[in-house]
Amino acid sequence: MRKRNDWVLPKGKLDHGETPRVAAEREVLEETGHVVAVHEFIGTLVYDSGGRSKVVHFWRMEAEAEQTLPLMKDIRAVDWLRLDEAIARLSRGYEQAFLTQVGPLVLEAAGHVAFGGTAATAPAPHPPRCPTSPLPTEGETVTDLAEAPSLALELPSEVLETEPPLSMLQRLRRWLRGAPRS
Repeated sequence: MRKRNDWVLPKGKLDHGETPRVAAEREVLEETGHVVAVHEFIGTLVYDSGGRSKVVHFWRMEAEAEQTLPLMKDIRAVDWLRLDEAIARLSRGYEQAFLTQVGPLVLEAAGHVAFGGTAATAPAPHPPRCPTSPLPTEGETVTDLAEAPSLALELPSEVLETEPPLSMLQRLRRWLRGAPRS
């Protein structure tokens, strides 16, 4: 829970030179205090914020240990919930829609519904084996996962663990030096 009493999912911006996957892992650690194991990619959300498009990529994650860092100053609480409880508690409709769409698929793929129930009623795992997922903000659209062959969706090459793209200044310097474009 954030200081303004909003229940939201962890998310944030890329640090210089960081890939989206590494940023997601860092943001979850910073916002929940938990070191996580990052598993399969689960989807991408795109939304408008102040006239700018933002893109957020998500992975299934599990806490590896008890909370190791104190909560950030703008975080009042972190709670681990069953999927249906998490959807109901979230303050933002777009986060509820995202979890409603991908949550059951993620839990099923991770084996959390093997007891014969549904993903929505699956018992909340106890930390340190709790799934978490960094998610976006107002006005986001959900990538259609219903037609995806599996949760391990193919990622665009720029999302994978590769060198970050060149900035405009870096490209200009290369051009001035006569180096080939990339």
